[in-house]
Amino acid sequence: MAQKIKVFVDSDVIISSQISNLGAAYFLLNKTDLKLYMSNLSLIELMDVTKKLKIETSRLVSFVKKRFNQVNLEEDFKELKRQFNDYTNDPEDIHVVAGAALAGVDFLLTYNMKDYKIDKIKKDLNLICLAPAQLLQYLRSL
Repeated sequence: MAQKIKVFVDSDVIISSQISNLGAAYFLLNKTDLKLYMSNLSLIELMDVTKKLKIETSRLVSFVKKRFNQVNLEEDFKELKRQFNDYTNDPEDIHVVAGAALAGVDFLLTYNMKDYKIDKIKKDLNLICLAPAQLLQYLRSL
């Protein structure tokens, strides 16, 4: 049996999967056997965004608990910034790269490609950053 593909999911992809059941984000998170990861800090970010967008949180929390493996980032933000600042263009996304690196995933799934230094992440962390449609296209090519 082939090993499951491990994917760290940025909160924007989770939000997208909750807003529409027609896109690549929904399909990847709900209709595949990908091994999905998010961090405790990503979960906090996700809850903040769902409140702002008035997305019903109880269903989302249940979905996240059932579908995602959680990576706990215990370092303080200063330490995360020291280790992972060179991988992002947006300091608010340092925890995403840190979570993906700690989880040892194959892919970082995000719609915010511009926020990440994808070539450096691939070279240094052996981690491929893709948008949901790109990952879906890759999976269909296997």
